[in-house]
Amino acid sequence: MLTLKKQWLLLLFITMPIMAQQPQDSLFNNNQLKEITISDFHINDSLLNAPAAIGVLSVKEIQRNNNTNIAPVLNTLPGVYMQSGAINTNRITIRGIGARTQYGTNKIRAFYGNIPLTSGDSETTIEDIDMELLQQAEVIKGPLSSLYGAGLGGAILLQPKHTTVNGNTASVSTTHGSFGLMKNTVNYGYATDNGNVNISYHKLETDGYRENSEYNREGITLAGELLKKEKSSLTYFGNYTYMKAYIPSSVDKETFENNPETAAYTWKSAKGYEQYDSYLGGLSYQWQPMAGLNNATSVFVNVKDNYEPRPFNILSQNTLAYGARTQFTGQYTIAERQVNFIAGMEYFKDGYEADTYENLYEANNGNGSLQGNRLTGTEQDRNFINVFAQLRFSIIKKLELQAGINYNKTSFELKNTFPQEVISNDDYSYDGIWSPQVSLLYKPTTLQTLYVSASRGFSLPVIEETLNPEGTINPDIKPENGYNFEVGGKFYFLNKKLFTEFAVYNMQVNDLLVAQRVGEDQYVGVNAGETLHRGIEIGANYYWEVSRKCNLQPYFAASIGNYEFKEFNDNGNDYSGNELTGVPKNKINAGLRAEMDFGLYLTADYYYLDGMPLNDANSLYSGSYNLLNLKAGYQFAILKGLTSNIAFGVNNVTDTHYASMVLVNATGFNGASPRYYYPALPVNYYGNLSVNYIF
Repeated sequence: MLTLKKQWLLLLFITMPIMAQQPQDSLFNNNQLKEITISDFHINDSLLNAPAAIGVLSVKEIQRNNNTNIAPVLNTLPGVYMQSGAINTNRITIRGIGARTQYGTNKIRAFYGNIPLTSGDSETTIEDIDMELLQQAEVIKGPLSSLYGAGLGGAILLQPKHTTVNGNTASVSTTHGSFGLMKNTVNYGYATDNGNVNISYHKLETDGYRENSEYNREGITLAGELLKKEKSSLTYFGNYTYMKAYIPSSVDKETFENNPETAAYTWKSAKGYEQYDSYLGGLSYQWQPMAGLNNATSVFVNVKDNYEPRPFNILSQNTLAYGARTQFTGQYTIAERQVNFIAGMEYFKDGYEADTYENLYEANNGNGSLQGNRLTGTEQDRNFINVFAQLRFSIIKKLELQAGINYNKTSFELKNTFPQEVISNDDYSYDGIWSPQVSLLYKPTTLQTLYVSASRGFSLPVIEETLNPEGTINPDIKPENGYNFEVGGKFYFLNKKLFTEFAVYNMQVNDLLVAQRVGEDQYVGVNAGETLHRGIEIGANYYWEVSRKCNLQPYFAASIGNYEFKEFNDNGNDYSGNELTGVPKNKINAGLRAEMDFGLYLTADYYYLDGMPLNDANSLYSGSYNLLNLKAGYQFAILKGLTSNIAFGVNNVTDTHYASMVLVNATGFNGASPRYYYPALPVNYYGNLSVNYIF
């Protein structure tokens, strides 16, 4: 295996002439890179003029792999790391934030259009969204967005597709691959000048590489626009998802190295799984009340019924969340200088009921989980208000000021309803949190920008982190908060054939939340110290017209980080100065897309990930690894308006053995070895066929 230094030299030698950030769909125009646009809910519509590190993924990037798992796609972005133990078991970290979450993603907010995908207990799930329904994905890195809650990790914005061409469109896509992978998607859209409707259905199945890892998900989505006029429109969205996924869980080091396809013994014996029905719905009305002023107001609802048999108990959860968001955007002139602004507020309420039951799988004659007596009952309501504002104006020629503020007020109520001896009712609220942000943007030319930014962000505790071991609210728990300082730049060169960017950041997180394990499925939280997150991110994208019939679009992205505990005392152990658990210091991505004018294309993606500490003591590390994914396809017209795309891909070409997800600070029970590792898929293959018709 190459050392990190040698890999750096090799990659720099290969990619120095062609360094590039992620390309966008239809990224080139007249043999130039098109300027990358970002969603309508920023104060800027151009990535170049945004004084923040924002990763943008277009349709081509989102569908760069097998259209079933978004992790390989997000992992092409510098500073972003999505671990995937299974399709339904993921953890996203941005610049090291969120790495200590045990089984999911928190400290990062996500939105599907205007609808939050982050629950009231701070958990974020994006893997249920069908990738073939996405028009664009944006990742805001760090607490630089006042508009999306000023989270320490940042925000992920998923933009759904809408039919834009008048008339009818229909498409069918099918994907088949290794380990019983099968995904079918059907879409239909109809558009007129006054509105559009889009309806789609998808079904995803896989037998899984490991024991007890079968997965089944299907969903239907309805979206579109009504009452579309020059200055107003009503957007609607609805989504239903059914999911059942068996859980192989993590394994110890010996099993990981010698029998990676094996499930954890207790999860296999219990035939543990997760099953839920999920409903998302929303309406958004955009209008122009007067010249120079626009408003977008949305309401949304999110319902989820979850049932999860685990070896230690069976968990049943019912969640109902709803809310509203409104924001005004506009511009006015002061002293012949234009001022752009956004101001608004968001209200979110989340309530859930959770019960646990005995799991009698050991007495069920090998048939798996069997529900027994009720063990606990809990209810929680959490609500918050975000008030936000941003403005942008020119100070002098070539120099802009952008500033923002976010105010958050969160309160919650916790009820223990069962058993009788622990019945309680606690109300609690955090002090209001102000999160300011200010940036200076310098434009030496119209195609080059430099920025410096300072911002404050926060992350609320998840439910388990707010509790005492007795299950009551711990009033001493505080939200994490931190200050981020960043310098960056974005540049077009070579007649807009080359786009490069960099960001250097330094963030200190105070009141670090640590989940201490007090039982097989019980954690309590403490504010145990401070962490430092420092790093450099670089990326570039190049468009090279090799000939009139062939072009190449290479990219390069790298993250170099230094993440450590500045002060950290946990249960009498002083870990100050240690590396932050579950965070790789270095990550490198490089890739290429080659296109021929007759429809043939080829993509290649290389990933390098540094080893990372698995425990706070830094006594155990995961291994570094290299990955290579390849995909080839052919796009062609069958008849007028009827086109097709055939593709074939190979992931993990070199059959690298690595952990696609780790469980930090794992603990063994009853003398068992700690289970740190989720084994990744070995070399695997897939093929895709899609047909699109416009009529």
